[in-house]
Amino acid sequence: MSAATATPTPDAGLPRAIVGARAAVRRRAALIVAAFVAPALAVAGLVGDRFVGGPAAGAALAAAVALVAAACAYRWMRGYDLRWVVRQLESAQPAFEDSLDLLLGERTMGPASELGLAGLQRVRLQGRLERLPAPDLRPAYPGRALGIAWTAAALVGAAAFWGPGLVGEWRAAARASGPVAGNAAEFAASLQIAPPAYTHLGVQTTNALDAKLPEGSQVAFALRPPTSEGRAAPTRIALAFHDGSRIELHDEAGVWRGARVITAASLYRVEIDGVTAAADRLHRLDVIPDRPPEIVVRTPDHTLTQLTKGQKTWNLAFEASDDYGLGSAELTIAHAQGSGENIKTTQQTLTLEGDGDERHREYQKTLDLTALGFTEGDDLVVSLSVVDNRPGTPNRTQSASFILRWPAQIETQSEGMEGLVQKTLPAYFSSERQLIIDSEALVAERAELAAARFASRSDELGVEQKTLRLRYGEFLGEESEPDAEHDADTAPTSKTFGDAGNVTAEYGHMHDKPEAATLLDPDTRRLLKGAINEMWQAELHLRQAAPDQALPYEYKALEFIKQVQQAERVYLARSGVQLPQVDPSRRLTGERAGLKDHDLSVPAATTEDSPLPALWAALRGDAATPDWARFDAWVRAHQATLPDALDLLAAADRAQHEPSCASCRTELLARLWPLLPPPAAALQPRVLPDAEGNAYLQALQP
Repeated sequence: MSAATATPTPDAGLPRAIVGARAAVRRRAALIVAAFVAPALAVAGLVGDRFVGGPAAGAALAAAVALVAAACAYRWMRGYDLRWVVRQLESAQPAFEDSLDLLLGERTMGPASELGLAGLQRVRLQGRLERLPAPDLRPAYPGRALGIAWTAAALVGAAAFWGPGLVGEWRAAARASGPVAGNAAEFAASLQIAPPAYTHLGVQTTNALDAKLPEGSQVAFALRPPTSEGRAAPTRIALAFHDGSRIELHDEAGVWRGARVITAASLYRVEIDGVTAAADRLHRLDVIPDRPPEIVVRTPDHTLTQLTKGQKTWNLAFEASDDYGLGSAELTIAHAQGSGENIKTTQQTLTLEGDGDERHREYQKTLDLTALGFTEGDDLVVSLSVVDNRPGTPNRTQSASFILRWPAQIETQSEGMEGLVQKTLPAYFSSERQLIIDSEALVAERAELAAARFASRSDELGVEQKTLRLRYGEFLGEESEPDAEHDADTAPTSKTFGDAGNVTAEYGHMHDKPEAATLLDPDTRRLLKGAINEMWQAELHLRQAAPDQALPYEYKALEFIKQVQQAERVYLARSGVQLPQVDPSRRLTGERAGLKDHDLSVPAATTEDSPLPALWAALRGDAATPDWARFDAWVRAHQATLPDALDLLAAADRAQHEPSCASCRTELLARLWPLLPPPAAALQPRVLPDAEGNAYLQALQP
């Protein structure tokens, strides 16, 4: 192909000064890119070789870096084109009169006469380009940036080259010379549980840090840390309990040992060299409490037994059982004689020898009524008390009281009266005195009883007081609905308790309204109401495990009963009560003279200062960081009333030490939900009716 027909190059016809300046700029840019890319390639190859997969991985990583750098360099150097060079030349030399763009628009030159003004300007600019010195447009080397890049590359390269070996040496040295906190789960643990001697249980051994054990057991802890090459042996191991106490274990030939008597359920952690591993959870020791004996009364089968004709003896039969062993059994006999204010009570205690083994025994006793001096009108009250073989303070259980009654004779009179007359000595009017005796005995035994047992016995007396109150209420026309849960063992099977004494069951019909239903005279009704009111208060305190506070009300109730007993007769009138007359002249007049409004103000509601609502909000992300210290203090203060305080503390501990554990927060929220205090009740203002409501109210108007 001839030169005349050859394809012209892209820069043909352009001024050499402009083309040369562009080439110089691009060469300098390429050198700058190479200066930055070279250390990056070296570091990439070294990192790939040392940490990824050998020389091949290093070459692949370096090639990837090179491709990225080439793409960036190409994009950067494209900016250095002819127009960029023209702008830089015009900025550096005012003689070019911002007209060098004319040289880029024409690739051939014709005679000046044919070119016009633009052609003349191009000729002048061409001459000036050849005559004037060309400025240096090449970018300067970024010395500071290059220095930082090379220094960083050198440091990274050195770390990549020597780092793995140094880190391995440091780890080995640390394992060989310094303490390292381990995880208790890696330890070989053994707990030897020795129950108290009176339980007659053998020694048990478990290979776990959690265990269930009898109350008062001595637990011997044995922990063996893992042994491996390069792992440092611990210098100190301790057990930190949730109540703040600690057990410092001692090293015996590589096994760390310690012991403690466990009397209550506990949570603890293993501390190794004063550090608790983050992954180590709380461990739990559950205590199996020594239960009090259980008593089953076989004979008699009713709380109150009426003496039958010709009966000379009273047969008693009991059964008692205990989880570890029974101790002594005592039968308490109270003999109440007399009536009215002349009631005399004597009490004696008999020790019973049962038949059976140490954990289950049967007791039988036949009382000679003649030898006891049991006569007409007397009450004989018995109860069995059994203790177990626990040393120190044994558990004690007392059965309910059982009464044998010799009914007094009932006299009736009808001397010229329109109604019926009866003596006021129903068959069970002397039971309040027995409640006083039992309450005083319970107060005296308070120091010897566990809190739960004391509360249970006080509640049983409260049930008996309720039963007595309901029976007295029958005389005032009150309806009796025994509590199915508490009164099942004490309420009689027949609603007519004491055939000779139940006046209303024999002569009348019970209703809701005492004034309309009772057949008693006003004075007797007033005395019975007073007795029932005092019984209410006594029952309240007995149910709250406060028999000492119930005694004053029991004495007042007995005083009212004595006054009823001193009355000669009860008049059973045939007519109803007289209601006050209504003044018809004031009806529908709106007259309020003598009337006053009730105080409808509501006191401000208060809630317990509990940290649970704030903790709940914090766990749900609605508040700040939970106040764990305040929560722990609250749980310890209310440990006796919470369903399972240790489970709650363990769940809170997991949520506290593992903030990212969603399931731990969910579990704690589920345990907190039943314990949250109910929101305070608030009165809602009456809402004014809207247009539709107003229309409805207006439509109701005549």
